Amino acid sequence: MAGSSTEMDPDLARQLFFEEATLVILGVPEGSEFGIDLNSWEVGPRFRGVKMVPPGLHFIHYSVKRLRGAAGETGPRSGIFFFLEQRAIHLLRLDAQTEEMVATSKEEAENLREELPSLDPFLGPYPYESMRLWVSLTSHITKEDMLRLQPACGTIYSFPEVLPTEKMTHTEDRAKHNLPRYDTMCQNYKEGMSRLPQMKQKEGTEIRFSTLPEKMYPKNATPAEVTQHSMDLSYALGQLIDEFYPEKPFYILAELQFAFVCFLLGNVYEGFEQWKGLLDLLCRAETYSLQHPDLYSELISVLYHQLSQVPTDFFIDIVSQNNFLTSTLQVLFSFLCSQSKNKDLKKRAIRFRAHLTKKFQWDFEEEPLDCAPVVVQLPEDWESEKGDQNTTLEGKNETALPS
Repeated sequence: MAGSSTEMDPDLARQLFFEEATLVILGVPEGSEFGIDLNSWEVGPRFRGVKMVPPGLHFIHYSVKRLRGAAGETGPRSGIFFFLEQRAIHLLRLDAQTEEMVATSKEEAENLREELPSLDPFLGPYPYESMRLWVSLTSHITKEDMLRLQPACGTIYSFPEVLPTEKMTHTEDRAKHNLPRYDTMCQNYKEGMSRLPQMKQKEGTEIRFSTLPEKMYPKNATPAEVTQHSMDLSYALGQLIDEFYPEKPFYILAELQFAFVCFLLGNVYEGFEQWKGLLDLLCRAETYSLQHPDLYSELISVLYHQLSQVPTDFFIDIVSQNNFLTSTLQVLFSFLCSQSKNKDLKKRAIRFRAHLTKKFQWDFEEEPLDCAPVVVQLPEDWESEKGDQNTTLEGKNETALPS
């Protein structure tokens, strides 16, 4: 494991060795990938962990070298969030069979304190030059946020284990669901798909994200209200915050950062989808932004640091060449840069838009795609008594609305 690229004063290093936290990690095969926060290395034969780790939130991630696999083959990435106290010692052992890190008791970890000097040559120093950037990516995540959002099992898997919802190993089990026998020939693609078992993620391995709203408007909404709430997602955003973060809207930024780290460092696609969904709500909630300018000022800061970590073409869909983030931020800038009553927020938004235009060459001046007609689902119990000359119906209970 390579050391920090920055030379440190020996006296300072000696002080930090005893004052900062230590992660002792045993049993990691040589050739595995191991990382902490924004740093990663290939594990060498002497690796036993990381020393001089600053107190606070950290994320270790690893891919274990397959001893019986092809040369250089590693398993899928897994990760664990930690909140370390000053002078803490955390002891982990890798289970070779499950390729999982197992934490030992606090007592066993504390017993290593007297042995730390002898372990020193086997511990890699924490790269302090990356600390500021790591803090900027996780500034809103508290220990309570970490415990609330991380899976019950404590480990974040890029490819979690999935199990069938029902075994259906016998013919009578399939007959209860009107499914054909396995030994009969498939007649079509749909039938073939129906024969596949229904799978669900193993209980306890799910990241406990908030549930994004399915409907953007309240129950019994009129067509006019459906239009309004489909263009301005303030109602949906308010519902989500009231349910998961009552009276603490800033907590949504902690989840936004948690989801981004899970995707960026943990390779968890679900993290990207949650980040995308939360961002979509925040960027399309015009009324909510006027009511909470401090939240949106901090949102700009969060996005600035997050987008500094991705390549310029990262968000572009290869098939459609459509950058979802450009269109989403276009909507945000359309009201923050022109209609915001908060001068400081408006100035911050204009500067952020200019930064993105320069770095990514994104054009925010064109009319947002959201101004084109989109199909919005109307309430099930709504029946139109009068035709509206400005509304076009398309199919059952659907209407084309500008958004």
